[in-house]
Amino acid sequence: MNPAPPRRFNLKYLPLAATVSLFVAMATLGSAMYTGFFSAQVFLNLLIDNAFLIVVAVGMTFVILSGGIDLSVGSVVALTTMVCASLVEHRGWSMGTVIPLVLAMGTAFGAFMGFLIERFRLQPFIVTLAGMFLARGLCYLISIDSISIGNETFAAVSQMRIPLWADASLSVGAAIALAVLLAAIFIAHCTGFGRAVYAIGGSEQSAVLMGLPVRGTLIGVYTLSGFCSALAGVIFTFYMLSGYGLHAVGLELDAIAAVVIGGTLLTGGVGYVAGTLFGVLMLGIIQTLIAFDGTLSSWWTRIVVGLLLLAFCLLQRLLTQRAPKA
Repeated sequence: MNPAPPRRFNLKYLPLAATVSLFVAMATLGSAMYTGFFSAQVFLNLLIDNAFLIVVAVGMTFVILSGGIDLSVGSVVALTTMVCASLVEHRGWSMGTVIPLVLAMGTAFGAFMGFLIERFRLQPFIVTLAGMFLARGLCYLISIDSISIGNETFAAVSQMRIPLWADASLSVGAAIALAVLLAAIFIAHCTGFGRAVYAIGGSEQSAVLMGLPVRGTLIGVYTLSGFCSALAGVIFTFYMLSGYGLHAVGLELDAIAAVVIGGTLLTGGVGYVAGTLFGVLMLGIIQTLIAFDGTLSSWWTRIVVGLLLLAFCLLQRLLTQRAPKA
């Protein structure tokens, strides 16, 4: 009896493996070059400072896995901060009332865009671009100025730290982001909704023939993205303690970059939510390395991210060309 041939490395894991390896390499480089870089709190700060981006990118991952795109996420984050700040400061509403309201608002906003995309077969790029302008415009209907939050409950949650070990701690926003990440991993890989998202991203026609709930799933991914954007807006409000129409400008591009660098194919159907976490951490560790250096402009972050994005897009192209031959 002939022995079974050794398993070959599946090329679809290559972008994720490259991201994780590059993150480890950058962390090692920073630890070797800068005193104090290799510490638990430095790495936990990557989660604290990018908690809102992690949540947005998780929602974006499901959208891209389905073969779509959502350009409205940054504007929904800004609108959430404005609604929170306005209701708390000008109307005297409690945090326990405002947060469920803005989460429902973001969820409904995403569901409406998903309905338009699915019902009228509109391009996601155009629908979510319109959503981006709409949400950003609504911010300025509330106020053209920044609204600071002096509410004691908001301030207490903002400053609260969850002790882990020694002097290391985690913020409430980072803890929420990790909980969302774990829930998203479960949804993507252990539920029918997640399997339908992957199937639609691979081939919508095949998903229809398989009897999968394509219509509901397409609306569902944008609903989920809207919810994640609103939740990220709440975390961003804790982080900034203010609402402003110019908050989160360009966040949608950072989220897309994190998802792609994390190994999710822009064409849909292939990717991992866990990879998105490493995509966000890659953006964070680049900023941290530049901050520790102290001599480089912050614009180097954009330059390096742009180069990484080009490299991963080329890698994805290579994999999609080789896939039929496998």
